[in-house]
Amino acid sequence: MTLGKKKKAILTAAVFAGLIFMVGGNTMAHAATPVTELAQASQMKRSTITPLTNDSRVFKLDKDIETAKVTFDNRYGYTVAGHLYLPKNFDAHKQYPAVVISGPFGAVKEQVSGLYAQELAKQGFVTVAFDPSMTGESSGTRRNMGSPDIFTEDFSAAVDFVSNLKFVNPGEIGALGICGLSGMALTAAANDTRIKAVATSAMYDMSESISDHYKGAYYTPEQRQIVKHHLAKLRDAEAKSGEAIRGAHELGVNADGTVQTFDVMFPDQLPKDADPVTTEFYNYYVGRAYHPRAINSNTSAWDSTTPYGFFNFNLMENIDEISPRPVLLITGEKAHSKYFADEVYEKLKAPKEEIVVPGATHTDLYDQMDKIPFAKLAAFYKENLK
Repeated sequence: MTLGKKKKAILTAAVFAGLIFMVGGNTMAHAATPVTELAQASQMKRSTITPLTNDSRVFKLDKDIETAKVTFDNRYGYTVAGHLYLPKNFDAHKQYPAVVISGPFGAVKEQVSGLYAQELAKQGFVTVAFDPSMTGESSGTRRNMGSPDIFTEDFSAAVDFVSNLKFVNPGEIGALGICGLSGMALTAAANDTRIKAVATSAMYDMSESISDHYKGAYYTPEQRQIVKHHLAKLRDAEAKSGEAIRGAHELGVNADGTVQTFDVMFPDQLPKDADPVTTEFYNYYVGRAYHPRAINSNTSAWDSTTPYGFFNFNLMENIDEISPRPVLLITGEKAHSKYFADEVYEKLKAPKEEIVVPGATHTDLYDQMDKIPFAKLAAFYKENLK
C-alpha cells in the first residue's frame, strides 16, 4: 500500500469511528454516539432509531450535530418518520429538554423543520423533525392526504417518542409548528399537557385557508355548495377507480361557477405576471430548497379530497386552554400570513408573545438565517421548559 493510500485508509477508518477532524491538523476525539445506544435508550415499543443514510437535507448541515433516523407510531397506527437531532457533545447519560417540530404544510423534514431542529439542537435541545402521516417518509397507503386531526395527533405521538428517551427529561418538552402545521401544534398543546411550551413560526391557519380561503375572501354560500359538490364527485371517482386523484387543497371558484384546481403545486415555470406570494413559495420549494418528496416541490399535489377534513373540523378551537403554559408566535412584518398570527394572538390567554421580524416575508422565516430569531426561540424554550 502506498503512503497516500495508507493515509486515506486511516482517515476513512477514523471517520467511521466517529472522530471529527479540525482544520490545521488538530483533532478532537468526539466519538459519535452509536445508534444501538440511542435505540436502547428508547422505552417506546413501537419505535426505531437507525443511522441516517442517503441524507437529502437541503440546508447547510452542522457536522457537530449528530442526527439519526427515527420512526414512531401514532395512536391511529400510522408510522411517523423523523430525524432525531442531538446537542453538541451529546452525553446519553444526561437528560436534556426536547422540542418536537413539523411543518410547513406540504414540506418534508429535510427542509424547514430540519433546519429549525438543527439550530435548536445547537442550543442544547434534543429535537425531532418529522413528516406528518401520509406525507414524506411517513406511512399511509393513501398518500399526500391532509388531516387536521391526524396531523395534530402526530405532534402528540412525537411527544410519546421523545418523552420515552432516557436522555430526555419528560417534564421539559416543547412543540414548534411552522407555517401550515402551526395550527396542529397549538391544537395539540391545548389538550396534551406534556407540552410545556409551544411556538409557531410563519403561522398559517389551514382550517381557514382551506375552508374559507385567505382572509375569508373567496367563498359565498353558493360557492361553498359548488365546492362541496366538486368534492363529492371526486370522492365518488376515487371510490370507483380505487386510485387517488391529485388536486388543489385550496379550491377557487371562477365567475362561471367552475372549480379551480390543479394536479401539481406549481407550473414548471412561473408566468411573468405571477403574484408575489406564489413567486415567493415557488422560489423556495422549486428553487433553493427543492426536495422530491415534498408535495410543494412541483412533483405532486395533495389528494384532491384533502379539503374534507378541514371543512369538517376547525383547528385551534380550544387554544385558550393552553394557558398558563406559554405560547410564542413568530411572524414577519411583510408576511402575507401575518394576520393569522395576529388573530391567534388575540385568542390566546397569557402568557403569550408575538415577535414581528422587521422586513421579513413569509418564506424568509423558512431559511433566511439573518431573519429567523433563533436566539429568541431558544431563550423561550430555555426559560419555559424548566
